[in-house]
Amino acid sequence: MHVRTTHSWALRPATPDDVEAIAEIRAVVMRPDLTRLGRYDEHRVRQRFRDSYVPEHTSVIVVEGRFAGSVTLRPFDDGWCLESFFLDERLQGQGIGSAVLSTLLERTDADGVPVRLNVLQGSAARRLYERHGFTTEREDAIDVFMVRHPHTL
Repeated sequence: MHVRTTHSWALRPATPDDVEAIAEIRAVVMRPDLTRLGRYDEHRVRQRFRDSYVPEHTSVIVVEGRFAGSVTLRPFDDGWCLESFFLDERLQGQGIGSAVLSTLLERTDADGVPVRLNVLQGSAARRLYERHGFTTEREDAIDVFMVRHPHTL
């Protein structure tokens, strides 16, 4: 799936110094969904990310030369787990998230293994994942757990 975007974007390896910028964008991007689910906590939303941050598995999304978000792709069981995919709200809906996701999925397809993720119930991000071939494995009151099996290259 090739996605067009009018913005120039790139992925760069994350560093330990990126943790606060990513924790902040996480808090901003997740606030509406967490508030709707009655689970938003100003401190916890940032601290939970800080506690699980692994720069080695994280890429920073750079748009027009500026920090715009991040995505984490960790080894998980029989494949990969897509975590912490955040894009600046002002850039959402312009094809950047889809282009980033397509790039990552090309890499995981080359490995021939599934990718798993979870998304909050009611999140608009679920439609993005479904467009890229993710299907629901199970769900609970808070999360939808999804999987995408590798596509043949």
